[in-house]
Amino acid sequence: MSGSEPIRITLEQQEDYAFRVSFDETSLAPLLTDEPPPLGKDQGPNPSRLLLTAIVNCMAASLLFSLRKFKNTPGKLRATISAATERNADGRWRIPTAQVILQLADAAADYQQLPRILEQFENFCVVTQSVRAGIDVQVMIQDAEGRVIHDQSGSVATS
Repeated sequence: MSGSEPIRITLEQQEDYAFRVSFDETSLAPLLTDEPPPLGKDQGPNPSRLLLTAIVNCMAASLLFSLRKFKNTPGKLRATISAATERNADGRWRIPTAQVILQLADAAADYQQLPRILEQFENFCVVTQSVRAGIDVQVMIQDAEGRVIHDQSGSVATS
């Protein structure tokens, strides 16, 4: 992934809340996502699980990168994340906090420069730092003819 090329993902509804996710311009296999009952059939991870997966995966990869940057050869890392959904002031479900646990395979004394690594590894995590800082998500809705009927400011086309 380079900083100049956009990341493109395409979703196609399969049935109800199940979507086939294609990772455009890659050779990655498509993924099926779905909502748990009563909305969906739990045929795949839902967006909340994917978000948490992205966070914990990025954190583990960032720690691994930092360990290797200082010439360590770590054993296999283990990472877990847990979060609960809560209703916000408007009554909408949100994930207000998440707890990540990263487990090293070796004793802390076996790693070179560990204090420095621990001080900086989170800064390498694109996903976690993006979520923490907030993402300006702009939304546009087009009809079947390609007409824009909604944009990020909430305006609706009338003609």
